[in-house]
Formats: sequence, structure tokens, C-alpha cells
Amino acid sequence: MKALCFSGIQPTNVIHIGNYIGALKQWSDLQHRYPCYFCVVDLHAVTVTQDPKLLRENILNTAATYLAVGIDPKRSRLFIQSEVKEHAELGWLLGTIVKIAELQRMTQFKDKSKKRGESVGVGLFTYPALMAADILLYDTTVVPVGEDQMQHVELTRTIARRFNQQFGDTFVVPESLIQTTGARIMGLDDPTEKMSKSARSPMNYIALTDDDDTVRKKVMRAVTDSGDDVSYDPKKKPAISNLLTIYHHMTGTHLKDTEKKFSGKGYGDFKKALAEAVIEHIAPVRRKIAEYRKDPQQLMKLLDEGRDAACEAAEKKMNLVRDRMGLGRR
Repeated sequence: MKALCFSGIQPTNVIHIGNYIGALKQWSDLQHRYPCYFCVVDLHAVTVTQDPKLLRENILNTAATYLAVGIDPKRSRLFIQSEVKEHAELGWLLGTIVKIAELQRMTQFKDKSKKRGESVGVGLFTYPALMAADILLYDTTVVPVGEDQMQHVELTRTIARRFNQQFGDTFVVPESLIQTTGARIMGLDDPTEKMSKSARSPMNYIALTDDDDTVRKKVMRAVTDSGDDVSYDPKKKPAISNLLTIYHHMTGTHLKDTEKKFSGKGYGDFKKALAEAVIEHIAPVRRKIAEYRKDPQQLMKLLDEGRDAACEAAEKKMNLVRDRMGLGRR
């Protein structure tokens, strides 16, 4: 069977370099190895309350960002999740075979439900069934994910095998694809927590749309460890190790070579170099995002084409699923 890749990002708040290093940069490379489906997962975004006007703006900003980082619509299918109705339909059907105990074990649900208490919605609980539908609809073979999503892919594999056993061979059982360095970029203001779009302070992240001065300010204010030795040791020096990881992805320089380059120079010199490296890397992305947002007709055309291609594939798979489950009329 032909290999195929699927992934997506929620259109909430701004997309930052953690998203870029952990996902988007990887996607740009993967599209040269696999046919790819890259989705703006807006149905996942509404598991928490969203302002409708802002959500629609963020959906288009996210799509523009995909293109700006190098996603080629000639190689990859780019579309909005909610515009392919089969995602929601298959998510419901898979929810009928996934076990409550399996959903209760999901780390993300446990963490978020603790913070929100009784206000947490059912959508957050059944989120993994929808994520499984996203993946399984397209006969996905590889799923590029961060460490925090590995558990969801494992559940997707379980669901696929269970469905196949109960209804006959229907779904491909996908594999996770995770990079070894930079899969989890931590916050600039707290190296113990992952960089987050929903962080309380914008000093937590560097947005791909941040201007040069903002990037410099955020990098220079980033938390560091005791001492001034620029060395990579995630356990003993988590803050500077996080910054070194970012530098590695912005420049392509090996961690050991960076340590040698800044040996005896201290954190200040390293931060200045890091800020300029980030600026050089993301400035072209920022300009391209602005260009796509200024030309909505081109963006809409590409999203229409991606939607149509995704709908064709999804409808074919759903016809098979309905037949296997005995739904509707022949």
C-alpha cells in the first residue's frame, strides 16, 4: 500500500516557533517523501469556547501559515476540517467502539479536566475519537506528532484494529513519526512547560508573525539557568538547553558545534546570536503570511481545491465504513 501522511494544527491564537519546529518544518520536508493531507483542525478547536469571528480569522491565518512555511498545494492537500463532513461522521461512529476507560486514560484530557473541573465539555473527552477519524479517513500510514500526541496515535491504532476485527479489513493501522530533537519546545518563560499558544503571557512563545524587535525582546528576556556556561544538558540546564535546541533548528548547526562556538562567551552573547538567527529564519515566513492574507482569493482557491480532493477521498472511505457497519440502505 502507498504510504500517506496526515497531520493538522488547531486554529487557536498564534502559531509559534514551537509549532513550527515540532510540526510545520517537519511537514515541509515530509511532503517530498509522501502524499500528504494537512488539515486546519477547527472542529478540535471548539472543544473549548471560541469567539466565532476570531476563530474564522485564525482558520485563514493558519492556512496561510501552512503555505508560508512551504506546504506546496501541488504536492499536498490543504483543507479545513469542518468543510469535510465525513470527519464528524466517522468521529461519531468510532466513538461507538472506543471504550470509556481508554478515553479516561488520555493524559491531555486528565490534565485539562483538572484545570477546568465541571466546566469541561464532552467534546474534550471524545477528542481522541475525532482525531482517529481524521487519520483513518485517508488511509494514513504515518502521522508526524509531538510526544504529547503519541498516546492519541496509539489509541487510533487500537481503534483501527478493533474496527477491522469487528467489521472486516477497513482501516490502515498508522504509525507515529516523531523527530528526536525539538519535538517538544518549552516556554521561554518556563522551561518546565511546553511552549503554548494558550499561554497567559506572550513572553512564553515567539510567534511566526512577531516583528524583529519583538523577537529580540522575547529572546533576551528568556529564562536561563544558574551559571553562564552555554551547554546542552536538559536535566541540569533545561532553560539553556531549550534555547540551544531552538538555535539548532533555526541554523542547522549541531548542538556540539554551538557549544564550542559559545564556549566562554556566556548567555548574553548566545542570546543575541539566537535572536538574530530566529529573525533571519522566520522573517520570510512572516512576509509570506502577510502576502497570502492580502490576497484572499488565491488562498480561498487553494482551500477549495484541497477541500474537494479531501471530500472525494473521505466520501469513498465513508461509503465503505457505512456498508461494513450496515448503516442506511444499499
